[in-house]
Amino acid sequence: MTSASAESTPFVVMVAGSATDQPLLDAAAEVLRRFEVKFEMKIRSAHRTPEATRDYVLDAQRRGCRVFIAIAGMAAHLAGAVAATTIRPVIGVPAGGGVGGLDSLLSTVQMPAGIPVATVAIGKAGGRNAAYLAVQMLALEDAALASRLEAVRREEGEKILALDQES
Repeated sequence: MTSASAESTPFVVMVAGSATDQPLLDAAAEVLRRFEVKFEMKIRSAHRTPEATRDYVLDAQRRGCRVFIAIAGMAAHLAGAVAATTIRPVIGVPAGGGVGGLDSLLSTVQMPAGIPVATVAIGKAGGRNAAYLAVQMLALEDAALASRLEAVRREEGEKILALDQES
């Protein structure tokens, strides 16, 4: 699925290691749509399609991708493969795996010095937080996006306070 249009428009790439990661892609896409951030979603594998993964990352970077989100389970090497290919920020989302996602978390967070991957929570919460983090990164250079992000934070806080008033 592709939602990024103009080559000059900054966008986010979400790449997942398997079609089974679609719920996490969807969770992240929901957040990016809320903030009107352009994005692309692809299925690529660090192990099964290493050349296609590298080619796509380099092409996306050339076209204006500013942040990569990589979602993978089990050995979860996808974020590392992306990070090894680009100097753009990479956010790793550990998907569920053989041991409740802990294997994915450890594979994603344990990167060698100089090849960082920002790692978020396991599962759907991680998908959402990866998208929020990508929005925050883009907002560093986009005042309108920063204002929308601040407004959403305010609204979410007001919802919590309203719930407190009801109880």
